[in-house]
Amino acid sequence: MKKSIQLEVILWSIALPGFGQLLNGKVLKGLLLVGLEFLINVNSNLNVIIISSFHGEIEKTINQTNYQWLMFYPCIYMFGMWDAYKDAGGGTRPYSTIPFVFGAFFGTVGIIFSTYCLGPVWLGIIGCFVGILVGTLIKSALRTQTERDSIDSEGDQE
Repeated sequence: MKKSIQLEVILWSIALPGFGQLLNGKVLKGLLLVGLEFLINVNSNLNVIIISSFHGEIEKTINQTNYQWLMFYPCIYMFGMWDAYKDAGGGTRPYSTIPFVFGAFFGTVGIIFSTYCLGPVWLGIIGCFVGILVGTLIKSALRTQTERDSIDSEGDQE
């Protein structure tokens, strides 16, 4: 049951930052994230640039984008997912936050370099996925190293 709730809040957070918090009963936090999403969405022209990106009009998308606002979006988006997941009982193992943080970072870097190829929507999304993948690999490596260190320290005590 717990895993299905964690998945549910992540999926609703993907739909709109803040929805996962509302499902978790964190109304103030949820409304704040929905409000921030709306503020960033409107000021960055996100809905307009999503449409032109899906139409393949990348140059038009780049010209329509307010990058000063859009660069906040990956961080709010990934934080909303992480926070909802954590409030639903997930993320209790060490380093669980790393894939979310790297997703936010790589998504932002994707937006920064989006004027060179693919535009802000596609390169931002790709950046998020690459960041989540890199973060997951780092999380796994850190957990493995921590487990080895723990075993080594137990062996030293004997």
